[in-house]
Amino acid sequence: MKFKRAHHLILMCITIALGLLSRKVAFIPLFIGDSLYAFMIYWVCRFIFFHRSFNFCYITTLVFCFLIEFLQLVQHPLLISARSHPLLRLLFGQGFLWSDLLAYIAGAFFAVLLERSVHSGPKK
Repeated sequence: MKFKRAHHLILMCITIALGLLSRKVAFIPLFIGDSLYAFMIYWVCRFIFFHRSFNFCYITTLVFCFLIEFLQLVQHPLLISARSHPLLRLLFGQGFLWSDLLAYIAGAFFAVLLERSVHSGPKK
């Protein structure tokens, strides 16, 4: 079986729902939500760059996630204002944490593993 663009869109929506749920359930560690954020960005990347390699999308995902995380160190009035909006806070985050970078690496890595396992699955 091969993923199609529609599969990536569905996976993106499911991942968003799981990520939002992970922030509402107290016993789920915060790094799970950060890993799911990287999962979601990977699915977005695969949706946009459908014919590019897994490695390209993995690296693009990490660059995007790291950029967003390091932007949290910037305290420009425009970014502070954006972070005060509930939806933009989900996209831009609230505060820089080194541990988030590890969660992004793990999340993107497992997204690639999932997709590669589907692509290399049994052939008919």
